[in-house]
Amino acid sequence: MSEIENNEALESKAVITVQGVADFDWDAFEQGNIYGDTTKDSLQKMYEESLSTIVEKDVVEGTVISMNKREVVVNIGYKSDGVVSLNEFRYNPELAIGDKVEVYVESQEDKKGQLILSHKKARAMRSWDRVNSALENDEIIKGFIKCRTKGGMIVDVFGIEAFLPGSQIDVKPIRDYDIFVGKTMEFKVVKINQEYRNVVVSHKALIEAELEQQKKDIIAKLEKGQVLEGIVKNITSYGVFIDLGGVDGLIHITDLSWGRVNHPEEIVELDSKINVVILDFDDEKKRIALGLKQLTPHPWDALSATLNVGDKVKGKVVVLADYGAFVEIAPGVEGLIHVSEMSWSQHLRSAQDFLKVGDEVEAVILTLDRDERKMSLGIKQLKNDPWQSIEEKYSLNSKHKAIVRNFTNFGVFVEIEEGVDGLIHISDLSWTKKVKHPAEFTQIGAEIDVLVLEIDKDNRRLSLGHKQLEENPWDVFENIFSEGSVHEGTIIELFDKGAVVSLPYGVEGFATPKHLVKEDNSTAKLDEKLEFKVIEFNKESKRIIVSHSRVFEDERRAEDSAKKKAAAKASPKKAVKKVSDNVEKTTLGDISGLAALKDQMEANEKED
Repeated sequence: MSEIENNEALESKAVITVQGVADFDWDAFEQGNIYGDTTKDSLQKMYEESLSTIVEKDVVEGTVISMNKREVVVNIGYKSDGVVSLNEFRYNPELAIGDKVEVYVESQEDKKGQLILSHKKARAMRSWDRVNSALENDEIIKGFIKCRTKGGMIVDVFGIEAFLPGSQIDVKPIRDYDIFVGKTMEFKVVKINQEYRNVVVSHKALIEAELEQQKKDIIAKLEKGQVLEGIVKNITSYGVFIDLGGVDGLIHITDLSWGRVNHPEEIVELDSKINVVILDFDDEKKRIALGLKQLTPHPWDALSATLNVGDKVKGKVVVLADYGAFVEIAPGVEGLIHVSEMSWSQHLRSAQDFLKVGDEVEAVILTLDRDERKMSLGIKQLKNDPWQSIEEKYSLNSKHKAIVRNFTNFGVFVEIEEGVDGLIHISDLSWTKKVKHPAEFTQIGAEIDVLVLEIDKDNRRLSLGHKQLEENPWDVFENIFSEGSVHEGTIIELFDKGAVVSLPYGVEGFATPKHLVKEDNSTAKLDEKLEFKVIEFNKESKRIIVSHSRVFEDERRAEDSAKKKAAAKASPKKAVKKVSDNVEKTTLGDISGLAALKDQMEANEKED
């Protein structure tokens, strides 16, 4: 194209342009205002109307327009977009461009002119209303599991920290809580404490309704005696829970094995597959009772037919009670050894004194009832009965050593050997000491020397004595504590009727209250040491009666008697002097008086 043609084309365009804007204000254009006054105002108004009206500290809805690994750009219809940290959306890992989100307007612009938004604060402001609404409307909500806590997990729900109990995570028991941390899951709000603003959520509630229907379908097909395969879901001290494919059943510990089971872990392992038989079920309560041992025959049915009373068997002690021990002679076959069949002794004892759980023992079958599946055993029958030859080994008046086993008010039970017990009567413990209770004389477990006094073979009883091992000291005491003898004693007991006085050689005497009066008329006190006179000695009843009062009373009487005698001796001499002084005055009548005086003197001499 030539230059002339180009110029013509430009002119043609210019003409067209100028014709299109015939009312164009060239003067305003030259001054820099290309729209004119009217056009500028209308355009500014249109622009302002196209922007959202936002207020700081308010919550508005925006649209996610872009995202990266750190930030989310949100358009709220303002002249600039806001940037929110991706961290604030971690509860919602499915966030995508175009999603509507709520944000809190912190500032319309910062120093850089940037709109400042917060999704976290927006959630916090609206969260409580949303949580309450979710509870009222039974809504399903999403939450982010932040961390573990005691008894469960902490879940971020609308910015609120809610509690997820461990039992509400799943219908199955959870063994590893940590695998849920950092996950976003669906929940239902199950409880709200308005006063403390506590929220409890459940994931289990979402699947229970579905499982409930599954349970109904499964239970409707169940029959007693039906054998099913299940998975060991949980093991407790009382039994095992089995997952039958949507419904749980319980094998009670007693239905795990025909033998004794201390804990179900001895029989089954967690997560293992086992066959079980349905024993019973309840349509309403959705309970299913299962059995494992019922899949095998009862051990009693397999018990040897040749086993009879009197046979010896071996087994292990599985249970101990005070009254006896249960011994398992085969898995599921037990016999009871009563404590009375453990020893020939008549002394009452506990089974724990003879056996302990786990002991391997040999026993004799005493009774056998196959129909009732009961068996009684004995172990003392493996030893000879010591009473069969009791007279030979423990003849009358033979001396032995025994162990104190028990006390009664009337005596001491002792054991000479296992199976041979005897009684020492309280009166046969000591010659001298008055024993009120055997505990004053000896103690349980102590060794004591005894003498056989009597043998009762039919009733398996021995009468024993201890004091008989020594000579009767009362034969000697008869001379030492003769009536009238005085001994030093100490009051060891004091009561209304008198006092017990400890005398030499371990002998005790008794004094009545009137014999405890001292010379100054005061009464003797406890632990006081005084002299006592024996006023009565009874060898047969081993009784000595003493008196402190008689000591000084008899001394006083003796002194009085001596004075009287002395006075009587002195009176004849005075009479002779008187006669000699008056001899010249003697008459026939006086002579007769002297004769009487002579007789009196002679009588006094005879008394001396």
